[in-house]
Parts: sequence; C-alpha cells; structure tokens
Amino acid sequence: MKIKTNERYGAVIIELKGNVMGGEDTKDFNDHLHKLIEEDKKNIIVDLASVKFMNSSGLGMMIGGLTTMKKADGSLKLARVTEKIESLLIITKLITIFETFETVDAAVESFSK
Repeated sequence: MKIKTNERYGAVIIELKGNVMGGEDTKDFNDHLHKLIEEDKKNIIVDLASVKFMNSSGLGMMIGGLTTMKKADGSLKLARVTEKIESLLIITKLITIFETFETVDAAVESFSK
C-alpha cells in the first residue's frame, strides 16, 4: 500500500493505493495520522479510488484511524469508495459508522457545513 497526502481547503486528503491489508501498513497509516494531529490538521479524507483490495485487517486499520481522529476532536471521512469496498462496508455494517462521499470535493465541502 502506498500513501500520498495533499491538502485542499483546510482538509488533508490521504490517497491510498494498492491493497489495504493491515499489518505494517497499519503502523504507517497510524503514524501518518498522529503526525497530522500534531500539526493540528484534523479534517481527514481518505481517498480509496486506487485501492484494489481491502481485507478485514485493512478495515480494522480504517476503524483505528477513525477512532484516532475522533479522540483528537477531528474527523475522518471516506471518498471515492469503490463498489467492492462499499459492499464490504455494507456487509460489515460499517457504512453506518463512516461518512462516505462520491467525490473528494464533496467530502471537502462537508467540513464547511
């Protein structure tokens, strides 16, 4: 899994690429979030458009990220969720926990409401 970050209108977009399988990636993702919190950047959008596959450990990583941001009075939203991952979120009922958006722009706009 590769992590690419950019900022737009007060939100940080974390673009994940490849397979989200947890393991070592979980530590990298978590470290990344903690660094953003230290920089007082708490509006996080995870762009999942380039994620080919996500297993249960990858879902756990997302839940951990959401929990980390909530504890820091921030938020983590998902954008451009693929059909495969959306069905995974629906089956696990995690679709009720995560805010999901069709586009990154829609997710960014949601922070200003």
